[in-house]
Amino acid sequence: MKSIDLFAGAGGLSCGLSMAGFSTILANELVEAHANTYKKNHPNTKMVVGDVRQVCEINLKQKLGLKHGELDLLAGGPPCQGFSVNAPIRDLDDERNHLFKDFLRVAAELLPKSILIENVPGIVSLGKGTVVQQIYKELINLGYSVEHKILYAGHYGVPQTRFRTIIIAVKGKKRISFPEPEYNSTAVANFAGSKELCIKLAPLFAQDLLPQTTVSDAIADLPIIESGSKNEPIEYASKVSSKYQSLLRGDSRLAHNHSCNGLGKINLERLKHIPQGGNWTNIPHEMLPKGMQRARRSDHTKRYGRLHPDGLCSTILTKCDPHWGAFIHPTQDRVLSVREAARIQSFPDSYLFYGSLPQQYEQVGNAVPPLLAQRIGEKIMETIG
Repeated sequence: MKSIDLFAGAGGLSCGLSMAGFSTILANELVEAHANTYKKNHPNTKMVVGDVRQVCEINLKQKLGLKHGELDLLAGGPPCQGFSVNAPIRDLDDERNHLFKDFLRVAAELLPKSILIENVPGIVSLGKGTVVQQIYKELINLGYSVEHKILYAGHYGVPQTRFRTIIIAVKGKKRISFPEPEYNSTAVANFAGSKELCIKLAPLFAQDLLPQTTVSDAIADLPIIESGSKNEPIEYASKVSSKYQSLLRGDSRLAHNHSCNGLGKINLERLKHIPQGGNWTNIPHEMLPKGMQRARRSDHTKRYGRLHPDGLCSTILTKCDPHWGAFIHPTQDRVLSVREAARIQSFPDSYLFYGSLPQQYEQVGNAVPPLLAQRIGEKIMETIG
């Protein structure tokens, strides 16, 4: 089945959709470094580098040899910075919140069999729900059935506390379904309202699920490295010790992108005081940054967090910075490497990241977890048959 991926980033969504059986024939990404990573991992996909408006100006049907309704899936995640619950400004005047309109322009031109829009949970409450209402209105007017839910990545084997809003539209009058949870994983939703859109695990149902994928399941086979080290492809530290490691390693013989940001001397000293599962409250008061010396112990509970091997990772962000969350390695005094972050996002080890180290972290952090994308893709494929 053929798909198009707009706002594609480094290609997490396309990676997962390809595992579900979709072939992405065209992708678009604004940032050249991200597009370069996408192109090297998806050499058979036509890439349009630049603003999505450039895609709108192309005669896509002619360029791709498609007729109305022939494309199986139009997918994408319009940039979500303006929607994020962490953003200081969340209103309809943010021009980034209007990019979904360009996505819908492409949908109106191609009229694909199905449409997938992914975004942060904050999109649901943005403008008191008017953004999602507008998306529904536009798609229904084009002849689609539409549904949306907030999916939790841990339910699909991803070892992090990541929630995403998923909007699925299918041409005609069809019943839309979302992938059922497969793993017994739970997390506290860190967004206000709309929690009724999340799939909840019934206690009796939960005992039939697989145990959640842990941090250790994800990264225990990767070698020890120094803080701030920039490493060439490096041998694995051990044989695989989990199904998750086996799945992601595949046929890879070396670990690529296993490099990490460095920390200053004072931060390295702070890390020595933090146990597994601990955070900034374990650091001696006099060693804390001045701002955090005035903080309540109940605040910022993820800051300077050291991951517990038997637990989950925080949502992977565009920087694995201890000031931002729990990104300290369980047993080594350093932050997660790019490859470890990619593992926690569920990227295969064969998926390589290019550009500077900050660009690689950003590419991983902005991505849709491929395993989540795969499960959604499989459900869409069942629906459009």
